[in-house]
Amino acid sequence: MHQSQITKDLPPKFVIFDVKVSATNYDEAQDIIIEYAKNHKPIIVDHMPVHGLISAVTDPHFKNALNNFDIVAPDGQPVRWALNLLYKTNLKDRVYGPELMLRLCERAANDKVSIYLYGSTEKVLAKLKQNLLTKFPSLLIVGLESPPFRPLSEKEVTDTINRINDSKCGILFLGLGCPKQEIFAFEHKNNINAVQMCVGAAFDFHAGTVKQAPPWMQKRGLEWAYRFFQEPKRLWKRYLVTNTLFLFLLIKYKFRPPRDH
Repeated sequence: MHQSQITKDLPPKFVIFDVKVSATNYDEAQDIIIEYAKNHKPIIVDHMPVHGLISAVTDPHFKNALNNFDIVAPDGQPVRWALNLLYKTNLKDRVYGPELMLRLCERAANDKVSIYLYGSTEKVLAKLKQNLLTKFPSLLIVGLESPPFRPLSEKEVTDTINRINDSKCGILFLGLGCPKQEIFAFEHKNNINAVQMCVGAAFDFHAGTVKQAPPWMQKRGLEWAYRFFQEPKRLWKRYLVTNTLFLFLLIKYKFRPPRDH
């Protein structure tokens, strides 16, 4: 693989609360990912909601990992709003991880790019595979793996990387949850010959095991409210703290905007 085979540039990044976020859209992200996947060029892609952004602000290791990603798309509407407010990027829509995953699966099926699914449980993966093949019958799913819910040994990590590379997949979808999936992608960027895509809860959504917020709530940045009403006891503190801190930092940065990198 030679760099000359890649014709598409990565999207520009702008700093929001010390985290570099890509000003991109669905079409651009798809085109870049598919081209890199066809060439087995190892880039890492993430999607940034408010909760992930605030987690990075308070966790230097996570922030360092994110700032070394090739694409960190604005997953949450408030993150898109922040890019538009602080940098006038004029983004018309966010780039939602679960939606981009579906669009990429459709493109991958048409372009004969194979995919590998890594994360969640065997039950969820089986249902996810079934649903994806129902939507995209020609999709090539060359790997399906549910890792143990514990840190992997050095040998297990090596074996995992070998299985992924031996599959010759073009896109590795990671559904390990935040920040575990981002740390995995960052640590193994130079070892895995595929595009690594961190898609979080997309596995559960597309398997049908977790319901997504209605489109009208997604468009207005109210997914947090939908999830909160589903699990108020578990999520009330997360959203109270992260949403409040996000608004505080956004106001602060609006009057003291940082430079883009």
